[in-house]
Amino acid sequence: MQAPPPVDRIEITVLVDNVTDTLSSTPPFVTREWTRLQRMGMKRSSGGAICCANHGLSLVIAVEAGGERRTILFDGGPVDYAVERNGTRLGVPFGAIEAMVLSHGHWDHAGGLPKAIEMVRAANGGRAVPLCLHPGMPRERGSRQPDGGVLPMDRVPAPEGWAAMGAEPIVTTQPLVIAGHVLVSGEIPRVTAYETGLPGQVTRSAEEAPWTADEWLEDERFIAVHLRGKGLVVFSACSHCGIVNVLHEARRLMPGIPLLAVMGGFHLSGANERIIPETVADLGGFGLTWMFPSHCTGWRALNALERAYGEAVVVPGAVGKTFLLEA
Repeated sequence: MQAPPPVDRIEITVLVDNVTDTLSSTPPFVTREWTRLQRMGMKRSSGGAICCANHGLSLVIAVEAGGERRTILFDGGPVDYAVERNGTRLGVPFGAIEAMVLSHGHWDHAGGLPKAIEMVRAANGGRAVPLCLHPGMPRERGSRQPDGGVLPMDRVPAPEGWAAMGAEPIVTTQPLVIAGHVLVSGEIPRVTAYETGLPGQVTRSAEEAPWTADEWLEDERFIAVHLRGKGLVVFSACSHCGIVNVLHEARRLMPGIPLLAVMGGFHLSGANERIIPETVADLGGFGLTWMFPSHCTGWRALNALERAYGEAVVVPGAVGKTFLLEA
Protein backbone atom coordinates (compact mmCIF):
# COMPACT_ATOMS: atom_id res chain seq x y z
CA MET A 1 0.00 0.00 0.00
CA GLN A 2 1.30 3.46 -0.91
CA ALA A 3 1.69 5.80 2.05
CA PRO A 4 -0.69 8.78 2.00
CA PRO A 5 0.87 12.18 1.28
CA PRO A 6 1.97 14.42 4.16
CA VAL A 7 0.04 17.35 5.57
CA ASP A 8 1.06 20.80 6.74
CA ARG A 9 -1.18 20.99 9.78
CA ILE A 10 -3.10 18.68 12.11
CA GLU A 11 -5.79 20.03 14.44
CA ILE A 12 -7.17 17.59 17.01
CA THR A 13 -10.25 18.38 19.06
CA VAL A 14 -10.92 16.06 21.99
CA LEU A 15 -14.68 15.69 21.70
CA VAL A 16 -15.04 13.00 24.41
CA ASP A 17 -12.57 11.78 27.03
CA ASN A 18 -12.65 10.36 30.55
CA VAL A 19 -11.04 13.48 31.97
CA THR A 20 -11.96 17.14 32.22
CA ASP A 21 -9.06 19.47 33.05
CA THR A 22 -9.16 23.10 32.05
CA LEU A 23 -6.90 24.40 34.83
CA SER A 24 -3.58 22.61 34.34
CA SER A 25 -1.03 24.52 32.28
CA THR A 26 -0.38 23.29 28.76
CA PRO A 27 2.30 23.81 26.07
CA PRO A 28 1.66 26.55 23.49
CA PHE A 29 0.28 24.14 20.87
CA VAL A 30 -2.56 23.01 23.17
CA THR A 31 -5.67 25.12 23.82
CA ARG A 32 -7.62 24.34 26.99
CA GLU A 33 -11.37 23.75 27.03
CA TRP A 34 -12.48 27.02 28.65
CA THR A 35 -10.32 29.08 26.30
CA ARG A 36 -12.00 27.46 23.32
CA LEU A 37 -15.44 27.85 24.89
CA GLN A 38 -14.80 31.58 25.35
CA ARG A 39 -13.75 31.83 21.71
CA MET A 40 -17.05 30.17 20.83
CA GLY A 41 -19.01 32.78 22.78
CA MET A 42 -19.11 31.64 26.43
CA LYS A 43 -19.69 34.87 28.41
CA ARG A 44 -20.13 33.36 31.87
CA SER A 45 -18.75 30.10 33.30
CA SER A 46 -21.36 27.69 34.62
CA GLY A 47 -22.08 23.99 34.80
CA GLY A 48 -24.36 24.30 31.82
CA ALA A 49 -21.77 26.08 29.69
CA ILE A 50 -18.93 23.57 29.88
CA CYS A 51 -18.27 20.14 28.37
CA CYS A 52 -18.83 16.82 30.12
CA ALA A 53 -16.33 14.02 30.60
CA ASN A 54 -17.41 10.42 30.03
CA HIS A 55 -15.79 6.99 29.86
CA GLY A 56 -14.74 6.82 26.23
CA LEU A 57 -12.90 8.64 23.47
CA SER A 58 -13.79 10.67 20.41
CA LEU A 59 -11.41 12.83 18.39
CA VAL A 60 -12.22 15.28 15.60
CA ILE A 61 -9.11 15.40 13.42
CA ALA A 62 -8.69 18.07 10.72
CA VAL A 63 -5.71 17.95 8.36
CA GLU A 64 -4.55 20.65 5.99
CA ALA A 65 -2.35 20.30 2.90
CA GLY A 66 -1.94 22.71 0.00
CA GLY A 67 -4.61 24.98 1.43
CA GLU A 68 -7.22 22.20 1.55
CA ARG A 69 -8.75 21.20 4.89
CA ARG A 70 -10.28 17.76 5.43
CA THR A 71 -11.90 16.45 8.60
CA ILE A 72 -12.64 13.02 10.04
CA LEU A 73 -14.07 11.63 13.28
CA PHE A 74 -12.11 8.94 15.11
CA ASP A 75 -14.58 7.10 17.37
CA GLY A 76 -17.70 8.56 18.94
CA GLY A 77 -17.36 8.09 22.67
CA PRO A 78 -19.90 6.14 24.73
CA VAL A 79 -23.19 7.98 24.46
CA ASP A 80 -25.22 10.42 22.38
CA TYR A 81 -25.49 13.30 24.84
CA ALA A 82 -21.69 13.65 25.24
CA VAL A 83 -21.28 14.11 21.48
CA GLU A 84 -24.15 16.59 21.22
CA ARG A 85 -23.33 18.58 24.36
CA ASN A 86 -19.59 18.85 23.77
CA GLY A 87 -19.75 19.24 20.02
CA THR A 88 -22.24 22.09 20.24
CA ARG A 89 -20.29 23.95 22.91
CA LEU A 90 -16.93 23.50 21.18
CA GLY A 91 -18.28 24.57 17.81
CA VAL A 92 -17.34 21.34 16.05
CA PRO A 93 -18.12 21.77 12.31
CA PHE A 94 -20.02 18.51 11.91
CA GLY A 95 -20.86 19.27 8.30
CA ALA A 96 -17.15 19.20 7.43
CA ILE A 97 -16.67 15.63 8.70
CA GLU A 98 -16.31 13.55 5.55
CA ALA A 99 -15.55 10.14 7.08
CA MET A 100 -15.56 8.28 10.39
CA VAL A 101 -13.49 5.46 11.84
CA LEU A 102 -14.55 3.08 14.59
CA SER A 103 -11.36 1.78 16.19
CA HIS A 104 -12.82 -1.43 17.68
CA GLY A 105 -16.07 -3.02 18.73
CA HIS A 106 -16.61 -1.57 22.22
CA TRP A 107 -19.54 0.61 23.28
CA ASP A 108 -17.35 3.32 24.86
CA HIS A 109 -16.10 4.16 21.35
CA ALA A 110 -19.22 3.34 19.34
CA GLY A 111 -22.11 4.51 21.54
CA GLY A 112 -21.97 8.13 20.44
CA LEU A 113 -21.53 7.45 16.73
CA PRO A 114 -25.28 7.33 15.92
CA LYS A 115 -25.68 10.87 17.24
CA ALA A 116 -22.53 11.96 15.39
CA ILE A 117 -23.89 10.51 12.14
CA GLU A 118 -27.18 12.31 12.72
CA MET A 119 -25.44 15.64 13.37
CA VAL A 120 -23.14 15.29 10.36
CA ARG A 121 -26.04 14.50 8.01
CA ALA A 122 -28.10 17.35 9.44
CA ALA A 123 -25.25 19.71 8.55
CA ASN A 124 -24.16 18.26 5.19
CA GLY A 125 -27.48 18.11 3.40
CA GLY A 126 -28.30 14.51 4.28
CA ARG A 127 -25.37 12.79 2.58
CA ALA A 128 -24.31 9.38 3.84
CA VAL A 129 -21.17 9.32 5.97
CA PRO A 130 -18.45 6.75 5.15
CA LEU A 131 -17.71 4.69 8.28
CA CYS A 132 -14.68 2.38 8.44
CA LEU A 133 -15.43 -0.89 10.21
CA HIS A 134 -13.88 -4.31 10.80
CA PRO A 135 -16.14 -7.36 10.25
CA GLY A 136 -15.47 -8.62 13.80
CA MET A 137 -16.87 -5.56 15.56
CA PRO A 138 -20.55 -6.59 15.95
CA ARG A 139 -19.86 -9.78 17.94
CA GLU A 140 -21.29 -9.96 21.44
CA ARG A 141 -18.68 -9.48 24.12
CA GLY A 142 -18.48 -9.48 27.87
CA SER A 143 -16.04 -9.39 30.76
CA ARG A 144 -15.40 -12.31 33.08
CA GLN A 145 -16.18 -11.40 36.69
CA PRO A 146 -14.33 -12.47 39.86
CA ASP A 147 -17.11 -14.94 40.69
CA GLY A 148 -16.77 -16.63 37.28
CA GLY A 149 -19.86 -15.01 35.79
CA VAL A 150 -19.92 -12.68 32.78
CA LEU A 151 -21.02 -9.06 32.56
CA PRO A 152 -22.17 -8.60 28.93
CA MET A 153 -21.22 -5.48 27.00
CA ASP A 154 -23.62 -3.41 24.97
CA ARG A 155 -23.30 -4.59 21.38
CA VAL A 156 -21.99 -2.60 18.43
CA PRO A 157 -24.38 -2.49 15.43
CA ALA A 158 -23.78 -4.64 12.36
CA PRO A 159 -22.97 -2.85 9.07
CA GLU A 160 -26.62 -2.89 8.00
CA GLY A 161 -27.54 -1.20 11.27
CA TRP A 162 -25.05 1.58 10.62
CA ALA A 163 -26.37 1.93 7.06
CA ALA A 164 -29.90 2.38 8.41
CA MET A 165 -28.60 5.31 10.48
CA GLY A 166 -27.19 7.05 7.42
CA ALA A 167 -23.64 5.73 7.38
CA GLU A 168 -21.92 4.19 4.39
CA PRO A 169 -20.13 1.17 5.90
CA ILE A 170 -16.64 0.35 4.62
CA VAL A 171 -15.95 -3.10 6.04
CA THR A 172 -12.43 -4.43 5.66
CA THR A 173 -9.53 -6.07 7.48
CA GLN A 174 -6.98 -4.29 5.28
CA PRO A 175 -5.33 -0.85 5.52
CA LEU A 176 -6.90 2.01 3.61
CA VAL A 177 -6.60 5.77 3.19
CA ILE A 178 -9.44 8.19 3.91
CA ALA A 179 -9.73 11.97 3.50
CA GLY A 180 -6.73 11.84 1.20
CA HIS A 181 -4.14 11.79 4.00
CA VAL A 182 -5.30 9.57 6.86
CA LEU A 183 -4.04 6.00 7.05
CA VAL A 184 -6.42 3.51 8.66
CA SER A 185 -4.45 0.42 9.66
CA GLY A 186 -5.44 -3.16 9.08
CA GLU A 187 -5.28 -5.75 11.83
CA ILE A 188 -2.35 -5.12 14.18
CA PRO A 189 0.24 -7.90 14.55
CA ARG A 190 1.28 -8.85 18.07
CA VAL A 191 5.06 -8.74 18.27
CA THR A 192 5.75 -8.08 21.95
CA ALA A 193 5.60 -10.89 24.50
CA TYR A 194 3.90 -8.88 27.26
CA GLU A 195 1.05 -7.15 25.38
CA THR A 196 -1.60 -9.88 25.39
CA GLY A 197 -4.88 -8.06 24.85
CA LEU A 198 -7.75 -7.36 27.24
CA PRO A 199 -7.61 -9.79 30.18
CA GLY A 200 -10.94 -11.43 30.95
CA GLN A 201 -12.77 -10.45 27.77
CA VAL A 202 -15.07 -13.15 26.38
CA THR A 203 -17.43 -13.53 23.42
CA ARG A 204 -20.30 -15.75 22.33
CA SER A 205 -21.88 -16.48 18.97
CA ALA A 206 -25.50 -16.61 20.18
CA GLU A 207 -27.58 -16.01 23.31
CA GLU A 208 -27.53 -19.69 24.25
CA ALA A 209 -23.91 -20.32 23.24
CA PRO A 210 -21.13 -20.57 25.83
CA TRP A 211 -18.78 -17.68 26.43
CA THR A 212 -15.27 -18.22 25.06
CA ALA A 213 -12.03 -16.29 25.51
CA ASP A 214 -11.72 -13.15 23.34
CA GLU A 215 -8.76 -11.24 24.75
CA TRP A 216 -7.01 -10.66 21.42
CA LEU A 217 -9.36 -8.06 19.82
CA GLU A 218 -8.36 -8.67 16.20
CA ASP A 219 -10.81 -5.95 15.10
CA GLU A 220 -8.80 -3.08 16.61
CA ARG A 221 -7.13 -0.55 14.26
CA PHE A 222 -5.25 2.74 14.59
CA ILE A 223 -4.96 5.74 12.29
CA ALA A 224 -1.88 7.78 11.37
CA VAL A 225 -1.10 11.08 9.64
CA HIS A 226 2.27 12.23 8.27
CA LEU A 227 3.11 15.79 9.34
CA ARG A 228 5.40 17.15 6.64
CA GLY A 229 9.06 17.28 7.62
CA LYS A 230 8.40 16.07 11.17
CA GLY A 231 6.95 12.57 11.20
CA LEU A 232 3.97 10.36 11.93
CA VAL A 233 1.24 11.21 14.40
CA VAL A 234 -0.39 7.93 15.47
CA PHE A 235 -3.85 7.73 17.04
CA SER A 236 -4.71 4.58 19.01
CA ALA A 237 -8.07 4.80 20.70
CA CYS A 238 -7.69 2.00 23.25
CA SER A 239 -4.54 -0.03 22.47
CA HIS A 240 -5.96 -3.36 23.61
CA CYS A 241 -3.39 -4.87 21.26
CA GLY A 242 -0.67 -2.90 23.06
CA ILE A 243 0.55 0.60 22.31
CA VAL A 244 4.04 -0.74 21.56
CA ASN A 245 2.58 -3.16 19.01
CA VAL A 246 0.67 -0.22 17.50
CA LEU A 247 3.84 1.80 17.01
CA HIS A 248 5.73 -1.16 15.54
CA GLU A 249 2.96 -1.58 12.97
CA ALA A 250 2.81 2.15 12.20
CA ARG A 251 6.52 2.09 11.48
CA ARG A 252 6.12 -1.01 9.28
CA LEU A 253 3.24 0.47 7.27
CA MET A 254 4.98 3.81 6.67
CA PRO A 255 8.71 2.96 6.69
CA GLY A 256 11.31 5.67 6.55
CA ILE A 257 9.07 8.22 8.30
CA PRO A 258 10.04 8.97 11.92
CA LEU A 259 7.43 8.68 14.64
CA LEU A 260 6.55 12.12 15.99
CA ALA A 261 3.67 11.59 18.43
CA VAL A 262 1.16 9.07 19.71
CA MET A 263 -2.27 9.94 21.08
CA GLY A 264 -5.12 7.99 22.61
CA GLY A 265 -5.87 5.40 25.23
CA PHE A 266 -2.87 3.25 26.07
CA HIS A 267 -4.98 0.87 28.22
CA LEU A 268 -2.50 0.50 31.04
CA SER A 269 -5.16 0.55 33.74
CA GLY A 270 -6.91 -2.33 35.48
CA ALA A 271 -5.32 -5.72 34.86
CA ASN A 272 -2.87 -4.16 32.41
CA GLU A 273 -1.19 -2.12 35.13
CA ARG A 274 1.17 -5.09 35.38
CA ILE A 275 2.77 -4.20 32.02
CA ILE A 276 3.40 -0.53 32.77
CA PRO A 277 7.17 -0.98 33.34
CA GLU A 278 7.78 -2.83 30.05
CA THR A 279 5.56 -0.47 28.08
CA VAL A 280 7.12 2.70 29.47
CA ALA A 281 10.61 1.36 28.78
CA ASP A 282 9.84 0.27 25.21
CA LEU A 283 8.10 3.53 24.28
CA GLY A 284 11.48 5.19 24.68
CA GLY A 285 12.78 3.27 21.67
CA PHE A 286 10.56 5.04 19.12
CA GLY A 287 12.09 8.53 19.33
CA LEU A 288 8.74 10.18 20.04
CA THR A 289 8.67 13.94 20.50
CA TRP A 290 5.28 13.79 22.24
CA MET A 291 2.94 11.36 23.93
CA PHE A 292 -0.68 12.42 24.44
CA PRO A 293 -2.13 9.73 26.76
CA SER A 294 -5.91 9.80 27.12
CA HIS A 295 -9.01 7.74 27.98
CA CYS A 296 -8.02 4.34 29.43
CA THR A 297 -4.31 4.99 30.01
CA GLY A 298 -4.80 5.24 33.78
CA TRP A 299 -3.19 7.54 36.34
CA ARG A 300 -0.46 5.10 37.34
CA ALA A 301 0.77 4.79 33.76
CA LEU A 302 0.43 8.54 33.20
CA ASN A 303 2.60 9.20 36.25
CA ALA A 304 5.15 6.58 35.16
CA LEU A 305 5.36 8.09 31.67
CA GLU A 306 5.85 11.61 33.03
CA ARG A 307 8.55 10.44 35.44
CA ALA A 308 10.36 8.66 32.59
CA TYR A 309 10.09 11.27 29.83
CA GLY A 310 9.09 14.57 31.44
CA GLU A 311 6.22 16.98 30.98
CA ALA A 312 7.64 18.41 27.76
CA VAL A 313 7.00 15.01 26.14
CA VAL A 314 3.95 13.73 28.05
CA VAL A 315 0.92 15.99 27.52
CA PRO A 316 -2.32 14.37 28.73
CA GLY A 317 -5.52 14.67 26.77
CA ALA A 318 -8.77 15.97 28.28
CA VAL A 319 -12.21 16.79 26.96
CA GLY A 320 -12.34 20.07 25.06
CA LYS A 321 -8.60 20.38 24.51
CA THR A 322 -7.38 21.35 21.03
CA PHE A 323 -3.96 20.17 19.85
CA LEU A 324 -2.46 22.06 16.89
CA LEU A 325 0.59 20.49 15.25
CA GLU A 326 2.23 22.32 12.35
CA ALA A 327 5.01 21.48 9.90
